[in-house]
Amino acid sequence: AVLRTAFIRAVTLNSTNRHQQPLPFLFPRHLASFSLRPPMKSLIPVLAVFALAVGTIAEDKPKHSAVSPAPRDGDWWTKRHDSFNKRVAEGNVDLIFIGDSITHAWENAGKAVWAKHFAKRNAVNLGISGDRTQHVLWRLDNGNVKNISPKVAVVMIGTNNSGEGRNTAEEMIDGVTAVVDKLHAKLPKTKVLLLDIFPRGQRINAQRGKILQVNQVLSRLDKRPNVTFLRIGQKFVSSDGSIAKDIMPDFLHLTPKGYAIWAEAIEPTLARLMGE
Repeated sequence: AVLRTAFIRAVTLNSTNRHQQPLPFLFPRHLASFSLRPPMKSLIPVLAVFALAVGTIAEDKPKHSAVSPAPRDGDWWTKRHDSFNKRVAEGNVDLIFIGDSITHAWENAGKAVWAKHFAKRNAVNLGISGDRTQHVLWRLDNGNVKNISPKVAVVMIGTNNSGEGRNTAEEMIDGVTAVVDKLHAKLPKTKVLLLDIFPRGQRINAQRGKILQVNQVLSRLDKRPNVTFLRIGQKFVSSDGSIAKDIMPDFLHLTPKGYAIWAEAIEPTLARLMGE
C-alpha cells in the first residue's frame, strides 16, 4: 500500500508538466543513464518520495519475541546460565553445543555418548531446558561465549518456539537466523554446525509440518561462510512416519539410543569442521 501510494504521487508530480519526459522505471541502472536536464530535475522530489516509501517499508517490519533477547525467570535458570559463564572463563573450549532441553540432556540420557564422542574434544554443553531462540540470544550477549574461540558450535534450537500461540514459522526462521548471526559476530572464527530442528510428536502432525517448513528455509544458511547446515531429523523417524518410543519416549526428548543416533549422524561432518 505504501509503495502504491508513493507511485501514484510520483506519477502525479511528474505529469503536472506535459512537456516533461515520461516517468522512467525507478531502478539505479536506469537512473544512471539520465542527466539532470531541467525537466528531469522535477524528478528529484519524486525519487525522494519513493526512497522514503521503501525505507518506511523496511522500518515497518515489527520485531517479535523470537529475535528479542530475553532472560527467563527462575533461580535454576540463572544458576545454570552462570555456571556456563564460569566454565568458559576457565578456557580450553574447542567445541560448544547450544540449544534447549534436548541439548541439556546430553548430561543425562546422553551422558555416556557425550563421554565417548565429545569429552575428548574439550566440549561444553550450553543447553538449557525450555529455552527458545530469544533466551539463547540473551545468553550469548551475557557471557556464555565470552573470551573463547571454539573451533565449532553445534546449534539445534527452535522447537520451543514452535508451539501454538508462540511464534510463526517465519518468526522461527528469524530467531534461528539471529542466533547464527550473533554467534558469527561473537565468534567470527568459529564454524557453525546448524542442525535441523528435530521432529516431534508420535505421528505426522501440524507442528511437525511447521518445523519442516522452517528447516527448508534454514537450509539456505548453508551458503554462508562458516555455516554448515546438516539435516539429521529423518534418522529419528520410522518408514511409516512415526517416532519410536525407544528413540523418543515422549516423542520429543531422546533416549541413550537417540543420542547415539545424533552423535553418529554428525560425526563425519563434525570431524571435518574440527580439522581432525
